[in-house]
Amino acid sequence: MTANKETLADIGIFGGSGFYKLFDEKYEEKYIETPYGSPSAPVAIGTIGGKKVAFMPRHGDKHQFPPHKVPYRANVYAMKAIGVKRLISPCAAGSLQTNVKPGEFVVCDQFVDRTSGRTDTFYDGPIATHVSAADLYCPELRHLAVDAGEKAKITMHPKGTVVVIQGPRFSSKAESAWFTKMGWEVINMTQYPEAFLARELEMCVVNVSLITDYDSGLAGDVEPVSHSEVVKVFTSNLSKLQGLLKNLVESIPDARAKCGCADTLKHARI
Repeated sequence: MTANKETLADIGIFGGSGFYKLFDEKYEEKYIETPYGSPSAPVAIGTIGGKKVAFMPRHGDKHQFPPHKVPYRANVYAMKAIGVKRLISPCAAGSLQTNVKPGEFVVCDQFVDRTSGRTDTFYDGPIATHVSAADLYCPELRHLAVDAGEKAKITMHPKGTVVVIQGPRFSSKAESAWFTKMGWEVINMTQYPEAFLARELEMCVVNVSLITDYDSGLAGDVEPVSHSEVVKVFTSNLSKLQGLLKNLVESIPDARAKCGCADTLKHARI
């Protein structure tokens, strides 16, 4: 990607289910056209703690894009195009383990991709590019996110594996039980390929999973998950997430750490 002519925001935030607006006032919207089509929504650009921040609801401002139809490449490219170097990717998620409770947050450090058919790379040639996903999430941002949540009095889990399913359907009880037995903590429908695409464009990326429910195979007496209940719990905890995000944005240093995220392509091509 060519260098940005103008940096409109250094920090980007995607909003998930129930999270369609970040700024209450004093922000501007910019529509960013991309080589990959239109993003889910215009980018809202405002200020938090003296820092320029860009926000976009990944499902659209009316939740018109289900998880398997989100224009992930366009969304991530739009953030990069306005200068974003750090990307915060919060989401509603289900718990696969009894020790991870609804209302708690998990800062994931690993993912398992169970999606199918999603376009998941910017690099279709002519130069073969193989980006490592061994440690997808930025260690510096993960550490700052945990501290930001604890400062906001949120119960935080400093690491966890998110298994990303295709959607829009939820898991069967058999599938959910399998994920639980594998030891994975979180289940979601949007982390892949969003976070990986950000890494391909050499952005630091961090996930914050707000746990809304126990997944259906976790225990015999767990009620099957429903989207209405997910949104209800997420909305009731939205103020907690906004407090975490404010603390996190304010704590991010101007200079990027030696995390390696900015040098991804140096190790991805022959």
